[in-house]
Amino acid sequence: MTRKWYKLLAFFLVLTMALVACGGQEEEPPAGADGEQDVPTEAPPVEEEPEAEEEPPAEEEPPAEEEEPAEGTGAELQLMGWSSSEAENTRLQAVIDDFNAANGNIQVNLNLVPDYDTRLQTSLAGGAPPDVFYIDSFRLPDLVDAGAVEPAEGRIEDPDDFYESLRDAFTYNGTFYCPPKDFSTLGLQYNTDMFDAAGLEYPNEDWTWDDLRSAAEQLTNEEEGVYGMVLSADFARWIAFLYQAGGEVANEDFTEMTINSPEAQEAMDFYVNMVLDGFAAQPADLDSGWAGEAFGRERAAMSMEGNWIVPALADGFPDVNYGVTQLPAGPAGEATMAFTVCYGVPADIPDERKEAAFEVVNYLTGAEGMKAWTDLGLAMPTRQSLRDQWLEQFPDLQPFLDGAEHARAWQFVTGFQDVLDTVNNGLQQAFAGTMTSEQVLEQAQEVGTEVLNR
Repeated sequence: MTRKWYKLLAFFLVLTMALVACGGQEEEPPAGADGEQDVPTEAPPVEEEPEAEEEPPAEEEPPAEEEEPAEGTGAELQLMGWSSSEAENTRLQAVIDDFNAANGNIQVNLNLVPDYDTRLQTSLAGGAPPDVFYIDSFRLPDLVDAGAVEPAEGRIEDPDDFYESLRDAFTYNGTFYCPPKDFSTLGLQYNTDMFDAAGLEYPNEDWTWDDLRSAAEQLTNEEEGVYGMVLSADFARWIAFLYQAGGEVANEDFTEMTINSPEAQEAMDFYVNMVLDGFAAQPADLDSGWAGEAFGRERAAMSMEGNWIVPALADGFPDVNYGVTQLPAGPAGEATMAFTVCYGVPADIPDERKEAAFEVVNYLTGAEGMKAWTDLGLAMPTRQSLRDQWLEQFPDLQPFLDGAEHARAWQFVTGFQDVLDTVNNGLQQAFAGTMTSEQVLEQAQEVGTEVLNR
């Protein structure tokens, strides 16, 4: 017991420091979009408890109630996640309402909170965790190493239907811990009016880094305060270029950092030089809080954001004409990032509650529930079987969905927030010209090695 609580305490300390660090970031990749499924056909609905007037069993036999599997009969469960937009919150509540209406013996209370990480930390530390909770792929290693997550191996319906990159995002040390509820990938947004005015062809799936840089240069007009692209000092954006260059953060089993490599240097130079050469600018330098705002205000002709930018532009900048394509290929080919969230079940709840919780999770990440959730267009389905019908409704979002084929998971190892902070701070200084890209990678290699050796 003491060993386990030491692990939890260590996790909470790391999480607290991560929260402070994230609060200072210019933008943080969304933890994901969302997902859901239909009730498993092979699992019959939980039966009602026998009425009092039923004939009692023979004396030598155990009571009928004890013969029946508990399976969460009469369970009232809590699903906890972070509060998002009103449209998303309302839609998820409707999906939960549908589940509750169809499953009288399991009722789910949806609890979406603005201070999610703190609330989760408190509930886990207090020994009263929610029965189902959101887990960002980046945070999974910390939670697993703290012993807070029940493995989902063998409990999820048709796991092979999930995109492989998304299954991998929630597989840690060879164990599948939780199914992805939805996901987002990075794509390239471009302002069609600005491209037309410059006489340039629109970006497409055949673009390379050279095409991106050339277009950004031609679209930049510093006198008018307009740049070819908006870029953030953000590991979660730069890392896509690292993979496109053929680099890796660490070796396959995360026993050795490899981030200070020729490939990483090429990716860092390209990313930083876009800003130093005046063809790209940070959101703050464009009087914006995040890249999507700078793009929406037409201070930048191109942006590299996920599908979360679509509703943001529709709400805040409905008159902007733009298109979306996949990220340009680097020297080693295509790559993007998959930001995703899963529905996790805590390890420290009674077995009967776990069974009920996994029934809820199977509904939310299955075909029926996931379709109901993603039909809103704010999230992409994680099940490949839903791809075609989703694209019929949202054909313009296909580049984001296609990105799943070559997406890399936003996941590392416990304590990796230190590396994230180091790269973010380094990029900020490199953009300002006070630090070289070589120095950024050297620091990241050093800090990462310390993390791996803990």
